Amino acid sequence: MSDSRPSPFAAGAPRRVQLMATCLCDAFYDDVARATVEVLDYLKVGVDFPEGQTCCGQPAFNGGDWPASRKVVRHTLRTFAGDVPVVLPSGSCVGMIRHGAALEFEKESDLPAVKAFAERTWEFADLLVNALGVTTWPGRLEATIAFHRNCHNRGTRSESAALALLNSIDGVTVVPFGEAEQCCGFGGTFSVGFPHLSAGMGALKLEHLRAVQPDLVVSGDMSCLMHLGGLAQKEGQPIKTQHLAQVLRDALRNGGLLA
Repeated sequence: MSDSRPSPFAAGAPRRVQLMATCLCDAFYDDVARATVEVLDYLKVGVDFPEGQTCCGQPAFNGGDWPASRKVVRHTLRTFAGDVPVVLPSGSCVGMIRHGAALEFEKESDLPAVKAFAERTWEFADLLVNALGVTTWPGRLEATIAFHRNCHNRGTRSESAALALLNSIDGVTVVPFGEAEQCCGFGGTFSVGFPHLSAGMGALKLEHLRAVQPDLVVSGDMSCLMHLGGLAQKEGQPIKTQHLAQVLRDALRNGGLLA
């Protein structure tokens, strides 16, 4: 399934999206969901929030329980019915919907519905840059930022979109760091099944991040930030992490563009 798609918004027409906040927003990162809405509201994009939403189905999918995962995906299809674009502030959840679900529904009768849903699902940065045409970001933020490239966004347009927005913010310096393409070690259920490997990979990532002394570690995936932030806290050397949506929201606030 191609990640290169035309914008779903007709020129001059009102723009609306459905927000799938994901389990991580619900349990740990409510401010990421709030920031996502504030950014979209600034861009004059209406946001609907279906109350019945739960999970993308990825935990069960990764654990090999595809029947349970398919049940969750079918619920998601019903909850986000219609043709309005769906935006998620999570690269891993988008990866599940756009690629994982197609695998587990390969022999199921509702595969066409799964594929249709995948085609109107957008990762946050991808939506802003490649669907809404936002190429620079206003406001100001005095920060040196290390941008973590999460694995699920590899091969998509999300990474370049996020970096374009970050690099355009007045006052922001995005600094490179060693082995930037390496995984943070979380991997969802991988961190549960192989905790020592997971922690070792995270420690290596933290070593490279700390070497450039960023003010913020930023990503488009909350699971990576949770893993790295948790490891850093456990080591007694906490780092400050933010999701891209929070950075964009804070830049608007600092620039007096958002109350």
